[in-house]
Formats: sequence, structure tokens, C-alpha cells
Amino acid sequence: MGDLEHRLVEVVGAAHVRAGADAPDDAHDEALAVPHGTPALVVRPGDTADVVGIVHACRASGTPIVARGAGTGLSGGANAPDGAVVVCLDRLTDVTIDDVDHVAVVGPGVTLAQLDAAAREHGLTYPVRPGEQSASLGGTVATNAGGMHAVRYGVTRAHVVGLEAVLADGTVVRAGGRLAKVSSGYDVVQLLTGSEGTLALVTEVTVRLQPHLPVRRTVLAPFPDLPTTTAAVARVVGSGLAPALCEYLDDPTMDAICAAADLSLGVPDDVRAGADAYLVVELVGRREDRVDEDLAELGELLTALGAPDVYALPEGSARRLVEAREQTFWTIKARGADEIVDVVVPRSAMAEFIGRSREIGAAHGSRVLGCGHAGDGNVHFAVFQPDPDALERTLHEILAAGVALGGAVSGEHGVGRAKAAALAELGDPGALAVMARVRAALDPDGLLNPGCGVTP
Repeated sequence: MGDLEHRLVEVVGAAHVRAGADAPDDAHDEALAVPHGTPALVVRPGDTADVVGIVHACRASGTPIVARGAGTGLSGGANAPDGAVVVCLDRLTDVTIDDVDHVAVVGPGVTLAQLDAAAREHGLTYPVRPGEQSASLGGTVATNAGGMHAVRYGVTRAHVVGLEAVLADGTVVRAGGRLAKVSSGYDVVQLLTGSEGTLALVTEVTVRLQPHLPVRRTVLAPFPDLPTTTAAVARVVGSGLAPALCEYLDDPTMDAICAAADLSLGVPDDVRAGADAYLVVELVGRREDRVDEDLAELGELLTALGAPDVYALPEGSARRLVEAREQTFWTIKARGADEIVDVVVPRSAMAEFIGRSREIGAAHGSRVLGCGHAGDGNVHFAVFQPDPDALERTLHEILAAGVALGGAVSGEHGVGRAKAAALAELGDPGALAVMARVRAALDPDGLLNPGCGVTP
């Protein structure tokens, strides 16, 4: 047993320290085309004091630290380099629901499904739905995850109101709390949210909860072409109907997820044959009569905007379609996709961006299929290209096209290792310099998740 392993065993106990070679699944996330190494050790702390001890031990030996949640990320943010220590936070699973202040105080290892189940017992919900309910709170805070409900509720940072975290020197910081608002100094909570484990290891999260709205209505609207589809999105979002989700799926992606879920939505063959893309829009509320009124207005609006017909889905079919959309990554992965990429652009630029991306794919012999959170301009592409060089060129040009249209290289998956080089090349130099200085100030030895995100 080496000195570092001995010290870590003293901190957390032998049962919670494993050799990296013996825990290969803990060395990476779900990114398809991002390499990873073999960590020296995988360690599972049981509380904040354990995390402090781990950080001190790693700092003394100059060993890099990679924090890991549930490993559901798609950007390689949890992909460990050779010789690192992976700190799995899945033992930190305390949950406290405060139904007076409407917040939850949770450990970073709590999954979204566990948090939402606990909140539902109090008539509340945690509305962030990144597509994988087994994702951990810590991981979604690290990447500032979004999802289908972001069009109404916003991404993770809209809900995080307090954090406890351990810095690279072992200092424990607490920022925010059970507060509706705060204006006292720099916003450390927002700084750490989305930092992908490069500034600190988060050990406790306080999130704002929302009332659970029991009435849901979902419509499916086919459209004949992409510009008509995306033009409709702005009108739907600006209509005042406040959709809980507004999703875009191209025709091949819709076919794939329906086939995977064995789902028939009752769209006639002639309508399907003329559809290039679909919008899935969900309305929510407290009272059925009011939601049904909004549903009728939505149907009229979508028809006026170019949908040949609009289909109000029965509750069971609607639930299965939304679930199938949430599982798109796994469906596309099973069909042999070589990488999944997310880019965010202004809603007004979605049609042009998707069109350019298709052209980029064709130029490199790559098949580019897409869906996305149309309500907030977040496009997700599955890229089929087995040649690594051609795949890299395709991905880079898609990212560059998004930035050129006023977008950013990631809307919700994070930068990770997958997009670190692209961010360095395509991001605003002044903003990148500020971020690099922050990272260097908080982690001067560069031990926290090296190679991920912004490079000092």
C-alpha cells in the first residue's frame, strides 16, 4: 500500500478505497468519443470532513482530483487522467425538505429521482429534467444541467440557492442558504455552479422547489419544413401560454424513439410522410378547465403557424413520448451514434444552425440527426461518423457554426474534456482570461479536474 492510499484509508476506511484498475466504471462518464485514463485510486467519502481529508492527502502528494457523481454526463467531465484520484460522492445522500421555505438541502450523491420523490410528499417538485433521472444533484450542479423543462423553469443555476464546498486547499466554504434572495458580495453559489469540479468539490446543495402542478396536456405538431418549425417556437414561447416543455425532433429521431418505445401516436401516414420535423409542447397547471382552454388556444396557434394538424395526446401516450424523448441518448447510442453534441444558439438562429450543421455533416460524410429544447435554442445532435478524424472535423465545425451565430459550445452538457479545446479557440478571449484567473486563484496547483473546462 502506497503512502497516498494509506492516508486515504485512514480518512474514509479501507472499504471505501479501491484501486482505479479495479473500478473501471468510475473512471469516466457517458461521453462517447472522449478518452480517459486509469485513476490511481477511487475513494468514496461519507461526509464533508472526509472530503477535506482527501483533499489534504492529494494536495500533499500532488495528485489530481476528479469529482464524480452518477457518471451520466456527456462531455467527459468525469473522465479521469492516469494517476488521478476519483472522488465519488454517491455516499453523501442526506435529503431534508423544507416545506415552509420551499427548499431542499441535499447531499451531492442524491439522484434527481430521489429528490423529486421526496419533494412530491410535500406537494412540491424539483423541475430540472436533464433527461436522466438517475443523475446526481452534484453532477447536475457541476454542469449546470438543463433539460426539457428549462423553457419554463430555467436550468440548474436558477434553482441552486446555497452550497457547501471544499476548496483545493481544504477550506470549507458555505455560500447562500435557505434564502429567497441575497445581495451580499460576490455570488459564490453561481460561480461554483457549472464549474465542473474545477474550483471546488461540492458537499451540500440547497435548491429551490416548485409547487407540483397536477394537470398536464401534451400536443404533437408535425411541420413540413425546418424554418416553419423553428419560427413556430418563438410564437409559442411568446404567447403567454408558458409551456412546460417545447421540444423539437427531426423526423428520423422521432421515428427512432417511437420504434424504441414501441409507441404509435396516431399520426396518419400521409401526414408523417410530409413531416420534416415535430414540436412536442406540454402545458401544465392546477385546474383542468384552465389548462384545457390553453390547450385549445395552443392548437389554434400551431395550426395557424403551419402545422397541417395538431394531435392532443392521451395521458398515457404523452407520458410515454416524453419518457422516450428523455431516453433519446440511449436510443441513438444503441443505433450506433459516434458522438452526441449540444450547442445553444438564439432561438431565431435555430433553423440556420441546424441547416448549416446538416451541410457540415454531408461535407464530411457524417450523418447528423437532431432534436433539442427548441424553447431555449438548445440543439442536440447525434453524429454518425466512425472515422475519428472526420468525426473531429465535423464536431468542431458544428461548434464553430453555433458560435458564429451568436451561440455557445454548450447549453447544458458542460465543457468537460470534449469541448475544452473548442472553448479555448472559439470563446471570447476576455471572458476566458477572467475565468482562467479565477481558476488559478482557487486552485493554483491545478489539481482539480485538470484538462476539464477552462484552462488557466
